[in-house]
This record gives sequence, C-alpha cells and structure tokens, in this order.
Amino acid sequence: MQTRAIQGGAGRMRTAVVAALVIGSLAACAAPSPVVPSESSAPVAPPSSAAPQVDTTPVLVQGGTAEENLAYFDYVNGRVLAADADPGGAEFIAALADGGFDRSRMEVTSDTTAVDLDAASVQFSILLPDGCLIGQFGADIGYHSIVTPVLASGRCLIGSDRPAA
Repeated sequence: MQTRAIQGGAGRMRTAVVAALVIGSLAACAAPSPVVPSESSAPVAPPSSAAPQVDTTPVLVQGGTAEENLAYFDYVNGRVLAADADPGGAEFIAALADGGFDRSRMEVTSDTTAVDLDAASVQFSILLPDGCLIGQFGADIGYHSIVTPVLASGRCLIGSDRPAA
C-alpha cells in the first residue's frame, strides 16, 4: 500500500493537529514523574494499621467484690508460680499482701500433714465483704481458684488453718 503525502497548508495543519493529539494521548498514558519533596516539606509517617496497645494486666479493685478481684487474685498467684514451681502457702500469702490484699483477712492451710509429711495441696483465701477468694495449689493438681460465699462462721476455709500474718 502506498501512502500519499498531503499537499498544501491545510493538509499539513491537519497532520500537525493529529500528531499533537497522538502525542498528548501517549503522554497521558505514561507513568507520572516522581515527586521530589522540597527541603521545606516535613516527612509524613505512613498510616499505621496496628491498633494501639492496651494494657490488660488485672488490677486490684479496692472495695470491689470477690468476682471483680478474681482475675487479679489469679494474676498475683500466677506470678508466684512463675517464680517458684512448688511454692508453699507463705509465698502465696506474702505475694497477695504485697499485691494490696489485706493480710488480716487471709487464711492459709498448713504445708504439712499431721504426721509431718508434705501436704498434697495448700489452700489460701481472702475474705471480702461479699464473698471469698479461694486458691488451691498442689504439685499434682496444679492451681485452681474460685469465688465462694462466706461461711456461716464468717470464714472462708473449713477446718484448721495457720496464721496468715
């Protein structure tokens, strides 16, 4: 196929307009040139997709209910177990007192039996106005806790215990 040159001023003008349109269309498809920040522009941090960190560590609710303080009771006792794989009652009582619970409202069972053998488990409690926080730990049974009503005796544990103070 042969191309024919268009002669005359009008033909050259149409050719120039078509060329300008083609070049303009191609320029619009090209990738934009990078933007170089000026020296006066401040750096912008990329948006963060991570949610802000929230501290979920339980805290003692002074004057709170036994149920409100159970998570903190477990937290304190969990720290005792993290520090010592086989703690006695005294370690739990000391940690709970250091954690803000009233030592005078605590009870703890003996670490030994009547024939001076290691007890299979130790129980410890904190008397609160609406109920008791009771914890139990034994090497074979692990750690357990519960909220119970106060006994008719005004105490949390049945049987003999030793002074928590």
